[in-house]
Amino acid sequence: MKKTLIIALSTLFIVSNCAEKKEEQKMQTYVNEPHSCAKPNEAVITHLNLDIDVDFDKKIISGTATYDIRNNNATEIVLDTKHLNIINVQADGKGAPFKLGEIDEQLGRPLTITINEGTQKISVLYKTTDKTEALQWLSAQQTADKTHPFLFTQGQAILTRTWIPIQDSPQIRVTYNATVKVPKDLMAVMSAENPKAKTADGVYNFKMQQPISAYLIALAVGDIEYKAISDRTGVYAEKSLINKAHTEFSDMEKMVVAAENLYGAYDWDQFDVIVLPPSFPFGGMENPRLTFATPTIIAGDKSLTTLIAHELAHSWSGNLVTNATWDDFWLNEGFTVYFEIRIMEALYGKERANMLALIGRQDLDDVLKTLKDSPNDTKLKLDLDGRNPDDGMNSIAYDKGYLFLRTLEETVGRKRFDVFLKAYFKEHAFSTTNTEDFVAYLNKNLLEKHNISFNTKEWIYSPGIPTNQSIIQSDAFENVENTLKAFINTNTIDAQSTNDWTPHEWVHFVRNFPETITVEQMETLDNTFNFTNSTNSYITMVWYEQAVTHNYHGQDVDAKIAEFLTTVGRRWYVTTIFKAYKKSDRVEEALEIYKKARPNYHSVTANTIDELLGYKS
Repeated sequence: MKKTLIIALSTLFIVSNCAEKKEEQKMQTYVNEPHSCAKPNEAVITHLNLDIDVDFDKKIISGTATYDIRNNNATEIVLDTKHLNIINVQADGKGAPFKLGEIDEQLGRPLTITINEGTQKISVLYKTTDKTEALQWLSAQQTADKTHPFLFTQGQAILTRTWIPIQDSPQIRVTYNATVKVPKDLMAVMSAENPKAKTADGVYNFKMQQPISAYLIALAVGDIEYKAISDRTGVYAEKSLINKAHTEFSDMEKMVVAAENLYGAYDWDQFDVIVLPPSFPFGGMENPRLTFATPTIIAGDKSLTTLIAHELAHSWSGNLVTNATWDDFWLNEGFTVYFEIRIMEALYGKERANMLALIGRQDLDDVLKTLKDSPNDTKLKLDLDGRNPDDGMNSIAYDKGYLFLRTLEETVGRKRFDVFLKAYFKEHAFSTTNTEDFVAYLNKNLLEKHNISFNTKEWIYSPGIPTNQSIIQSDAFENVENTLKAFINTNTIDAQSTNDWTPHEWVHFVRNFPETITVEQMETLDNTFNFTNSTNSYITMVWYEQAVTHNYHGQDVDAKIAEFLTTVGRRWYVTTIFKAYKKSDRVEEALEIYKKARPNYHSVTANTIDELLGYKS
């Protein structure tokens, strides 16, 4: 009885807290958003009721999106759409005039619906099309078990409008319910309250009671199973992967506890992970209650599960407190990298945390070199008007954002900084913010409060990295660098001295090969450590990058690279390797591989590689 009472009181608090946030939203004034056609200050959606059928034969989702709206005496409401077939529209249960605007390559077409000053509800009957970018329909052969087809969505940044007509701006948060009909032998899961087993009729009902941004509405359909790790954590995966995933992610509950100890209660009730087929374009996507993850993080030794810590951290930075526009993307990702590394430090120690931070620092240096001719893109606060917000999804937001926060922490002291961050997440829960509002909050509640001077504006609004940056050090990485230097000088390496190296040490070793390394030295290392056949996808990726860059062709590595690029669709991995081909003037070779690989890629990945290699379908 006591335990039941605690749970009930906890649930009441969460619902009450959400209700308070919804009430606050009524007073919200929305900022101009270059990546949405919506006019939320006139009429804004507040709740979605989605009723859809998933047709694998036709590769179409069809159904009705019904919205509760907050109407500020408007005569029209505007939704974002892209490549959708709009069949019918209603306002308060009656047919309503509507029009679709001119198509924009990035934004799609605004759907303008005529309403009156008293309209409280609108409904849109629609179908997706073969151009819908958020959806990836996979054949049975493209899955792990190769027995049933699979579907998943990817909404970030502005792709939810390609499978649901919606106001697709991160500053607009909605609650939602959904009824999803799928083939009887498949299970549907969403970023909501989820089933733990298949239904008899293939009909699934979902509820997300906390308000979220449109890019976080997500759906996956496949022959999947669920296995719990704790009362509030667990994994979904295909049958052949479920036990491996369960073992790999067995520290998830410990991660949630560590996160709560740092910055307050986990406000989403459940934290589950679904392992998707390898074409998933990202390492992970922080869809609330159900993180989408690539199978490439299943290494067998938990060495790549920092990604799970990252997506968990998004439950505070990104999902709980969300960037108002994509120009403020660093508010999502910089905070999340900082939080992720703090979780990893709490669980696995400072040395491992510093190794992760140093790898990110090297990624940042690489991106700074790439962006040397466009310095404005190295600012934390971006100007992406007229551009795809994906252009801002790079190491600047993630790793410069992290470096800013780490430098700030070292300046003010960790104890003060933790108190500040915990209050920031609590006071802004279930809302959105922009860079300017964050700076004002930072000044008032941390810097001015403790009479501390800090070059905040330089970090956020100036290109490059300020000179007062935190210096990250790792004794383990220094040892790795010394081992590499000795090998380059002597052409010999003591394999036993590397027996205790972690995968992150191996990544550091491989990615720091000097330009002068010879093919013979590459061959010696491959024969000694079998890099070409590594089962760790991160090590494999950096080794393949070096093999392409240095024209190493031993151990049938070219065939292995082609196989990797054809079966793995994680954008970071394939982009890294294809960039190496381009840098090495091997574009024709890359294109031959890409032509075969492209049908297996999600549109997010394919669009990036199309541009990189100049490919035209």
